[in-house]
Amino acid sequence: MMQITDLQKEQKITPLLRLGFRPFFLSGAIFSIIAIILWLLMYKGTISVSPLGGGYWWHIHEMIFGFGCAIIAGFLLTAVQNWTGVRGAQGSTLLMLFLLWLAGRVVVLAPNLLGETLTTLVDLSFLPVVAFILAKPIVAIKQYRNLFFVPLLLLFTFANLQMHLAIYYPNIFVTTFAGYAGVMLVTFLMSVMAGRVAPMFTANGTQTPKAIPLPWLDKVTNGSLAILMLSLLLQPLIGFSEIFFGVLLIIAGVFQTIRWLRWRPWITLAVPLLWSFHLSIKFMAYGLIILGISYLIPEIPSNHIWHLLTVGGMGGLILAMISRVSLGHTGRPLSPPKAMTFAYIFMILAALVRAIGPWILPEKTLLFIDISGTFWLLAFGIFVVTYAPMLMSARKDGRPG
Repeated sequence: MMQITDLQKEQKITPLLRLGFRPFFLSGAIFSIIAIILWLLMYKGTISVSPLGGGYWWHIHEMIFGFGCAIIAGFLLTAVQNWTGVRGAQGSTLLMLFLLWLAGRVVVLAPNLLGETLTTLVDLSFLPVVAFILAKPIVAIKQYRNLFFVPLLLLFTFANLQMHLAIYYPNIFVTTFAGYAGVMLVTFLMSVMAGRVAPMFTANGTQTPKAIPLPWLDKVTNGSLAILMLSLLLQPLIGFSEIFFGVLLIIAGVFQTIRWLRWRPWITLAVPLLWSFHLSIKFMAYGLIILGISYLIPEIPSNHIWHLLTVGGMGGLILAMISRVSLGHTGRPLSPPKAMTFAYIFMILAALVRAIGPWILPEKTLLFIDISGTFWLLAFGIFVVTYAPMLMSARKDGRPG
C-alpha cells in the first residue's frame, strides 16, 4: 500500500512541488515556447545571441535535452510512485532537481557566465541525478522491471555528452549524429511507453475490449529502434552507413505501423485525448519509413524529414501525454479543455509544414520554418494557458500529489 504523507504535511508544500509532473510539464512547455521564439529569431539573424556551440547546436540540444528531457523527467518522477507505491520526489528535493535543470538552460544559453567547461558539467549533471532519485525506490522494493529507465537516462546522458564533445573535438564527434542519437532515444522511449499504455488508454477511453499484446511484435519494434539508437551513439567508433541506417529505419517504421494498427486507432476519433495520442504514433511510424527512404534516395532531404519524428512524433506525443497525465494526477476527469483540440491540430500542422514544405519548395524554407514555429507556439501556448492553473493548485479531490 502506498506510503503517502498525511494531508496536513502535504498542504505545507506548495502545489507546484508536490509531484514531478507539475514543475517539469509546466516549465518544459514554457521553455519550448521560449526556445522556439529564440531559434526563429536566431535563424533569421534578427537577434545576436552566442549560446554554447552556436545557434544550430543550441536548437538541436535544447529541444532534446532541455525541453524533451524535462518532460521525460517529470513523467518518470511521477510514474515511479505508481510503480513502487513509494512517494515520489517532492518539496525541496523536487525544487533542487528543477533548479538544476533550469541552471542548465541558463548557462547553455549564456556560456560566458561560467565558461564552457563548467557549463558542460552543469548541463550534464541533471539526468544522472534524476536517474539516482528514480532508482532509489525501485531498488528498495526490488521492482527491477522498471529499473530499465535508469540506464536509459544514462544513455541520454551519453548522447548529451557526445553533443558537448562535438564542440570540443569536432574531428571525432559530430553534432548531428549526437543530436539524432538523442532523437532516437526519445523515439525508443516513446515506443516502449506507447506499448505499455496505448492498449489500456484506448480500451478505457472507448469502452472497448483491450487489444491483446504480442510480445514478439513489441520486441521487434523496440529492438529495431534500439539498434538504430546504438548505431548513432557508436558512430564515432564504427562510422555511419546510410544504406544500413535507411533500411533499418524502414523496418522499424513498418513494425511500428503494424503495432499501431492493432490498437485500432480509428475507434478513437471522437476522443481528442486518444486521437492526438494515436496520431503522434502514426507520425512516429510513418516518419521512420519516410526518413529511411530519404537515406536511400538522396533527393529526399533527410534534415527536414527528421521533423516528422521531432515535431509530429515527439512534440505531438508529449503534448498528448502531458495533457492527459496532468488531468489524472490533479484529480480531474480525463476531459481536456476544448481549446486543446486546436492545440493538437496545430501540432499536426507544425509537423507537416516543417517536414514537407521545404522538401516541395526549398526556396521557401524560411517561410515554412516561420509558419511551423508559429503553430508550435500556438499549441504549447494553449497548453500553458489552460493547464498552468491546474498544475499550480492542489488536487481537486483533496488527495496528495
